[in-house]
Amino acid sequence: MKRALFIGGTGTISAAIVRQLAEDPLWEVTVLNRGNRTEVIPEGVTLIKADINDEADVLSKIGDAVYDCVCEFIGFTVPQVERDYRLFKGRCRQYIYISSASAYHKPARSYIITEGTALSNPHWQYSRDKIACEEFLMKKYREEGFPVTIVRPSHTYDERNVPLGVHGKKGFYQVIKRILEDKPVIIQGDGSSLWTVTWNEDFAVGYIGLMANPHAIGEAFQITSDETLTWDQIYQTIADTLGKELHPYHVSSDFLSAAGDKYGFDFEGSLTGDKSVSVVFDNSKLKRAVPYMGTYVCFSEGVKIALDNVLSTPELQVEDPEFDSWCDRVIGSLEKAKEEI
Repeated sequence: MKRALFIGGTGTISAAIVRQLAEDPLWEVTVLNRGNRTEVIPEGVTLIKADINDEADVLSKIGDAVYDCVCEFIGFTVPQVERDYRLFKGRCRQYIYISSASAYHKPARSYIITEGTALSNPHWQYSRDKIACEEFLMKKYREEGFPVTIVRPSHTYDERNVPLGVHGKKGFYQVIKRILEDKPVIIQGDGSSLWTVTWNEDFAVGYIGLMANPHAIGEAFQITSDETLTWDQIYQTIADTLGKELHPYHVSSDFLSAAGDKYGFDFEGSLTGDKSVSVVFDNSKLKRAVPYMGTYVCFSEGVKIALDNVLSTPELQVEDPEFDSWCDRVIGSLEKAKEEI
């Protein structure tokens, strides 16, 4: 039996992987986290309740265990992966690090993205930190043989959230509410840039295929859906699922970044550094390592699952009146400018 340790294990991506892996009799699954969202941990999965930053406590709880895979989902900065290196050097046969497709060069020289696309993002500190983590881990692989695999997700979603381009600090729901109320919805750019959204259960198929896979050691892989949509198509699909007419209001990413900065909306990072740039992911490398990887849940199906769940679960309906008012002011100001020109 193979042993996997998930650091985190209850998030959008990791929970789907843990769920699928828990049904595989060939794997013994353990999650290590602070004990939040224990309700999503499947039966048969062992929970180690600990703060990963308390290295002494973690070592006392894992004992002399050696894992076939250590799966890191909450490592965002170099000190955090340095911590993991100290904890798991010699204790794992594979360390899988979740990076981000936002680390790819912005804007990329080609809209077709492969694992060989340069890594550089001057617009988003989050992405630069992920790049630095990758560089540290790959250095340890090259110099010491530390068995790292890099995984770069793009925009992955589940039944608890709806993927959007422009939203406030409290998440997606206020945009859904605007659609339901027949209010105009801000979409970055002219809505024609290409984007990829991935259902978390599809992502899990690719990820699990890389676990204990000898072809994955020392390599980086992107895991995304093969379905590519424009942002207008994404928003239109959401509106169609809600049975509402979409009232799109297109605003440049540069304007949104400038208008949102003083309100704490980081649109330079999330838009200019990520979602406003057309990308089409080439998953050929992943499919060579995991031949059965595919897109099993298209966006029209996934968003229906998500919206049905959100609209029947009050705690997921988090309103954001500050963002709602900001949208109205942005639209009102631009309409006034049109009249004055």
